[in-house]
Amino acid sequence: MSYAIIGAGPSGLAAARNLQRYGLPWQGYELSGGVGGLWDIEAPRSTVYQSAHLISSKGTTQFTEFPMEESVADYPSHRELVRYFRAFAEEFGLTDGFRFHTEVTKVVPAEGGGYDVTSVGPDGERTERHEGVIIANGTLSEPYVPAFEGEFSGEVMHTSAYKSPTVFAGKRVLVVGAGNSGCDIAVDAVHHAAAVDISVRRGYHFVPKYIFGKPSDSLNQGKPLPARIKQAIDTRVLRMFTGDPTKFGFPKPDHKLYESHPIVNSLILHHLGHGDLTVRADIERFDGSTVVFRDGARADYDLVVLATGYRLHYPFIDPGLLRWRPPAAPDLYLNIVNPDQPGLFVLGMIEASGIGWQGRYEQAELVASYLKARAEKPAAAAAFEQRARGPRPDLSGGYDYLKIERMAYYVNKDAYRTAVRREIETIGVHP
Repeated sequence: MSYAIIGAGPSGLAAARNLQRYGLPWQGYELSGGVGGLWDIEAPRSTVYQSAHLISSKGTTQFTEFPMEESVADYPSHRELVRYFRAFAEEFGLTDGFRFHTEVTKVVPAEGGGYDVTSVGPDGERTERHEGVIIANGTLSEPYVPAFEGEFSGEVMHTSAYKSPTVFAGKRVLVVGAGNSGCDIAVDAVHHAAAVDISVRRGYHFVPKYIFGKPSDSLNQGKPLPARIKQAIDTRVLRMFTGDPTKFGFPKPDHKLYESHPIVNSLILHHLGHGDLTVRADIERFDGSTVVFRDGARADYDLVVLATGYRLHYPFIDPGLLRWRPPAAPDLYLNIVNPDQPGLFVLGMIEASGIGWQGRYEQAELVASYLKARAEKPAAAAAFEQRARGPRPDLSGGYDYLKIERMAYYVNKDAYRTAVRREIETIGVHP
């Protein structure tokens, strides 16, 4: 039997490529009409917008075995990325392995082993048995919409529905949340809206895309510095380039640099400095067209944009099979493996500054090497299953990450990739 791969974004493509490398049969399922995942703005559940670009540079993000062309910008747009993923799939003959316009609706363990995967596609509903299942449908498709006291008489939209800044024309806009998408969209809005404010709950650390003329994430790519030393050095360097964000109206951060995902956007500070937008406190309640903030300020708006992030979303499978820790995230070894379900895997359930798609590729290689070992080196496969049940490695890299829901599956890229590569070498099965 083949292995099912759910999703044809970067994690799904990494899974397909590595199963192919290890000579393992696979069948892919993808809701949209082609590969690319959320980066395909035409896909049914894509959450990218017209101005969306990578916030990490191409050199730290691309698949190692398939570099982006020299002509591609340092920070490619979603259009370039869709072309890149389609070229990757064509280069390695992966496209024909996916069933497109096909949604997986149920995954259940089958009697006698394997998993029954039910899907709905152009040929209707069908259920097929697979040896195992690799869930790779991404982490940024299910919007998190918080509840607010009161009623807002204007329009409310989540960033997942945002595509074009023309929706802001002539409106008084409040962006709620200053993550990377929130800051991007606020910068879009200042060119079209009558007024733009951004409501924040906590302070942030800001990283420019370029330092000393080079992509900022391309610096210090050698042996990682100890966490405290890197935080101290980088904090000083960033102050030279971005200044003190509190002078622009942001609260003082309640965490040190890299203990939450930094904001890779210096344009937001540029526009704050030019008076194009204003930082507001957290929302207390709505009152018609008025928003009341926790510091007592009030202001009227026509449109509220919720840049409030996303929840993990695997609706086709019993959460118990993933050892879900409500409400945050599944409890999986290396964020991949449930040792009680040795044929079930999740790829891409990691967030880390700079981990790139190569980090997902290495996840997929670990899965493929383990699956191959089950046939060729059963003792090595059994030993891996035992390690998956035992003490978990420290994936923090020495950083004290914020204890909030969206950080539940956050890791340090160096600690994480080292742990994954160590498992691949320990299993000892290679293509």
